[in-house]
Amino acid sequence: MQVIEKDGVVLARHILEEDWNEGLNFFSEDSEYIQLGAWSYDEGKELLAHVHNEVPRQINRTYEVLYIRKGKIRAKIYTLQEEPVCEFDVKEGELLVLLECGHGYTILEDGTKVIEIKNGPYLGADVDRRRI
Repeated sequence: MQVIEKDGVVLARHILEEDWNEGLNFFSEDSEYIQLGAWSYDEGKELLAHVHNEVPRQINRTYEVLYIRKGKIRAKIYTLQEEPVCEFDVKEGELLVLLECGHGYTILEDGTKVIEIKNGPYLGADVDRRRI
């Protein structure tokens, strides 16, 4: 896993396909507002049923997870002050967790398919984001 940091702040995490290990693995810290884990089990494994309790939380920023289902993108990471930090490619089967950062993408292959997951509710483009 590649952790992208600037001045001690984790901006993003790039999870490679080879980072997935047997069992349950989390790629996030308990204190982060988006939690990302991966499962890898053999047939017959049973996971205990559960319900998540209602717990008040205050979230002040939108966080995102991208899963590259097909193709490849180039991710550009920025600080919250809009300073460029780095660029790297994210390919099929990999994940990108976007935390305390700005970001942009370039599609590198035709037919690229990406699943984007983020916390809500979504309040619209004018409230939820600003262009860099």
